[in-house]
Amino acid sequence: MGSVIGVSGVLMVSPAGSTPRLRFRLRRPTRALMLRMVSAAFLLPPTIFAIWVGAPWFDLLLIGAAGAMGREWARMTLGPEARPLGAWALSGGCVAMVAAAALDTDFLTLAVLLGAGVLVAPLVSGFSRGKMPTLYTVGFPVIAVSCTCWLWLRVMPDGRDMVLWLMGVVWATDTGAYFVGRMIGGPRLAPTISPNKTWAGLIGGMAAAGGIAAFIGSSFGGSAVLLALLGAGLAIVAQTGDLAESALKRHAGVKDSGRMIPGHGGILDRVDGLMPVALVLVLLSACFGWSLTP
Repeated sequence: MGSVIGVSGVLMVSPAGSTPRLRFRLRRPTRALMLRMVSAAFLLPPTIFAIWVGAPWFDLLLIGAAGAMGREWARMTLGPEARPLGAWALSGGCVAMVAAAALDTDFLTLAVLLGAGVLVAPLVSGFSRGKMPTLYTVGFPVIAVSCTCWLWLRVMPDGRDMVLWLMGVVWATDTGAYFVGRMIGGPRLAPTISPNKTWAGLIGGMAAAGGIAAFIGSSFGGSAVLLALLGAGLAIVAQTGDLAESALKRHAGVKDSGRMIPGHGGILDRVDGLMPVALVLVLLSACFGWSLTP
């Protein structure tokens, strides 16, 4: 008799006494994947529009996202039995911080506001009877800083191109990791945090990100090789953000951060990879003068 072994989309068929052959089997799109595609079809056009025109639409997009992310973060870290003040406070604090950055508030004032929020957050968590006060407090700088970095990227001389390029890199990472991981499977990347992620998926995401980074970036006059390497590195950063949010959800005992986006979950589930990469590019630009265009 022959043996048939299916491994995450990989079909290996070996008749008795013969050498095993490796075949890749592409599965039919699942209902969850179809929901993701439909959600993306609705969300992508207004997002691209906001990036393209810039202020005030891009600012408003980030302010709204910061509020929603703050509320989701608070609900995960405070727990279902907590008083609602904690969720509203974190959401409002994130909105205020990003709005202040959008109004060109100077860096020192933003730093003071950020520090004040970090000091007040544990008190709010205690009053709200939250179960994870430290993680609740961490949420404020994480959300506020990441959204502010996206604002700063957009107002740079080549900001529109840079934001579109960076989002393309992260989306390519997610897409490459998802499909390559499902098709090949193999060893788990972080089984205790996110059992579905594989090393093959990470490599696939890095390859896709590097390809998109080189393709889009070279059209702006950049070096294709350097952009491909940067894109692959940013794919690792994006996947780290994804894993960090997965660890937070596992610690909180929830599957998704929210239910706002069908097929994805909450806003945090959709932007977890986008959050850390903007900070990396801002640091590269501020410390080394990096720019997408020569």
